Amino acid sequence: MDRTLDVRTPESIAFSYELAGLGSRFLAVLLDLIVQLVILGLLLWGFFEIGIHAPHTAAKAPVKGDISEKVIANILIGFVSAVVFLIFFGYFILFEWLWNGQTPGKRALGIRAIRDGGYSLDFSASLVRNLIRVAEATLGFYVVACVLAVLSPENKRLGDLAAGTIVVRDQRMDSPADLLQAVRSEPVYASTAYVSGDERSIVKRFLERRYDLSPERRAELAHRIAERIRPRLPDDLQRLDDEDLLERL
Repeated sequence: MDRTLDVRTPESIAFSYELAGLGSRFLAVLLDLIVQLVILGLLLWGFFEIGIHAPHTAAKAPVKGDISEKVIANILIGFVSAVVFLIFFGYFILFEWLWNGQTPGKRALGIRAIRDGGYSLDFSASLVRNLIRVAEATLGFYVVACVLAVLSPENKRLGDLAAGTIVVRDQRMDSPADLLQAVRSEPVYASTAYVSGDERSIVKRFLERRYDLSPERRAELAHRIAERIRPRLPDDLQRLDDEDLLERL
């Protein structure tokens, strides 16, 4: 079930997120599981090939009793266990940290994890929510997680509660052309020495809607608009960051 969440920033700016539903979250996990199984299969195939083509000199070396064989077996078991853990849980930690709250499955479904308050996911939050995933995955393959998400007003599973995160739907980023089309019905702004009336409308529209965009998309759109105007501006304005520049205009 999809729900919305209203957030108010310390600057008293309010915006809302559409929370990701259980269906999209489950499909994202399923897609990620397929990717993980493919990765594991490729690794096992690689180990098998190495084992076949490796020199057999080690096999001919004398073995000093059963203790050495047990040590080798324990090392192999530990190594395989570490690889499996990294694939099935380190996968989520690294992707959500490096991809701003998304895994391949989440990206395909158009959802992402963020921190409470609308902040981007950092490494510690990704680590906490995905270490708890270990317990959730072993308890009936996320059955307990699904029950908690249904009962939670913010669709939070146990990992979200511990890490202070939520999973939301990605909002489509408006292109400059989309913004221009959207503001054609608005009052016509007069041109200035540096920007046209249409460009002022685009800047105004962006500044009004920027808090509804994800951080990375907000930064990308601000950069595209600012770079369109920057070459015509005085040196003191050109040195400003993209969003600061748009605010000055």
